[in-house]
Amino acid sequence: MTRISFEFFPPKSLQASFRLWDTLNALSPLSPDYVSVTYGAGGTTRKLTHEAVTTISKSTGLRVAAHLTCVEASRAETMEIAESYAEAGITDIVALRGDMPGGGTFVPHAEGFRDSVELIEALAATGKFTLRVGAYPDRHPEAADERADVDYLKRKLDAGATEAITQFFFETETFLRFRDRCMAAGITAPIVPGILPIENWKGVRKFAKSCGTVIPAWVDRAFDAAQRDGRSELLATALCTEMCSDLRAEGVEAMHFYTLNKPDLTRDVVHALGLVPDPALQNVA
Repeated sequence: MTRISFEFFPPKSLQASFRLWDTLNALSPLSPDYVSVTYGAGGTTRKLTHEAVTTISKSTGLRVAAHLTCVEASRAETMEIAESYAEAGITDIVALRGDMPGGGTFVPHAEGFRDSVELIEALAATGKFTLRVGAYPDRHPEAADERADVDYLKRKLDAGATEAITQFFFETETFLRFRDRCMAAGITAPIVPGILPIENWKGVRKFAKSCGTVIPAWVDRAFDAAQRDGRSELLATALCTEMCSDLRAEGVEAMHFYTLNKPDLTRDVVHALGLVPDPALQNVA
């Protein structure tokens, strides 16, 4: 059975809190392997992330992975946050370098970790955490070439991480080519594809450009046409389901869904894949 996991972001308002809990209630019956909670650029949601992670863990019993970055924080501050997770029973961390607030080139804190490799080494040395890291099927904007992305991923895994989660992508072949490059480089750790069900094409398109995700022309054309015809949701569900099905056929054993705190498309895709029973179909003769 294919393992699934979900990513959420911490709420910044009362209304957003309700939306997060509605999303959790909708997706937790799908029996995720774990759920993760993101960390805002520059650590802007540090406290909110901690509150969301610990509350979800206590209230739902789900396994929760906390995102942790090393932006604008000293080593001591970052490790203090990690220790607070361990004390709360949170032993899964997604260790990332993180982005500067407002964008721009990463600048390490004077007393902080220089990059994600140093962060991973320090977390691994505690012996308290299962560590996951990010990976880029399309070239990271700061990478010299595709090989550099693979080499850096290998360094992170060698530093103590046990699994990688990719940035989202639009074509199955993008992930498969990346997986092949990783295998050729001697990477044996699981590479889990990050899946983004497209709720809002305009927003996803903008984000894809900012993070270096290649947008195939046919996807652009398809969503332009679907928006004119009012079929965007139908198209998004069909494309995401087909891609996930193709990934499973290629031996992918786990998928990580970026929910954006909106459960409907993710739930529809998981049901369409037959990974869990669809309650709407259980009583159909």
